[in-house]
Amino acid sequence: MADTIRIGIVGATVTQGGSGWGANAHVPALHLLPNYALQAVCTAHEDTAQASKEKFDAALAFHDIDAMVQHPDVDLIVVCVRVPGHKPLVMAGLQAHKAVLCEWPLGADLAEAQEMADVAKTRGLKTIVGLQARSDPTLMYARDLINDGYIGDILTANLSVISQQALERGAGRIWQGDRKNGANTLTISGGHAIDGLCYVLGEFDDLVARVATRIKAWKSTETGQDVPVDSPDSISIAGVLESGAEVSVQVAAMPFNTSGTRLEIYGRDGTVVISAPRSFNIGPSVLYAARGNDSLAEMQVPDKYTFVPKGTPTGSAYNVAQAYARAAEAFRADADFEVDFALAVTRHKLIDRIERAAGWK
Repeated sequence: MADTIRIGIVGATVTQGGSGWGANAHVPALHLLPNYALQAVCTAHEDTAQASKEKFDAALAFHDIDAMVQHPDVDLIVVCVRVPGHKPLVMAGLQAHKAVLCEWPLGADLAEAQEMADVAKTRGLKTIVGLQARSDPTLMYARDLINDGYIGDILTANLSVISQQALERGAGRIWQGDRKNGANTLTISGGHAIDGLCYVLGEFDDLVARVATRIKAWKSTETGQDVPVDSPDSISIAGVLESGAEVSVQVAAMPFNTSGTRLEIYGRDGTVVISAPRSFNIGPSVLYAARGNDSLAEMQVPDKYTFVPKGTPTGSAYNVAQAYARAAEAFRADADFEVDFALAVTRHKLIDRIERAAGWK
């Protein structure tokens, strides 16, 4: 791949109701990094494509995904649309023999994710999935501390993820209440946080789970009517990791005064705690640690875990930029980036396993 990776992004759109993750996270991240150029934007309509091109300072605008993925000046296709739209756009990029980054979740279910990963592998194409917690400097440092034995053998860990649930939603978000669309508390809030746990501590060996929908209707801001919800919003997991560590996980989306994400790790020789006001993939995360009977104290993350320019503000774009920077480093060495579609399948398999353990499948 060239020294400057030319991006074609679908899903970075200027809208009257406020732009989404592509515009608010990916576009600012790309503008931060010298190894990337925002070459093209693609939206559903010609007028929004031109408006997005001008707003985000892209060179090209498309309202036909096939035209963008076939363009010779685009190296990497970035897919940042609603989850049900991931598969056709990703497949278009792969069929054009282009590298593809797709936001998480990769597919609406395991079968879709597996199909995309298989096509990418068969064609030998480089891929990235948007599990940005693995590029959060705090989690990277915590993982190394634990692997280096800072708190000894891990005995147990507890992950708590309590995110905000909006009870009134417009068309841009109310579709998430339909479980089959694959974008819900388990797959998104849970998927990002559980992947962060697995990144730091390793994969699950066994688990039991409960999955429930506690809030069964959202109000449409367009119609004022209640819309039925069957997406899960309360998940409890008890499991054991491959290392033998016992783990408990609570993931929930509640209406008020939510507490964010907290991972407590207890070792034979000490304790590590990682917390974030929202989620590990967004940050900013803070690391506390102690050995023995010492009091927990905040630990500063060494500079070697930061890949974005100094002074980059925290927020949605930060860990996205971290991931892009790490991917560029891997691609320069003609290596695969570890946060790829194969990892996405591993995480989709775990979510499928949680649903089956809870009797949801």
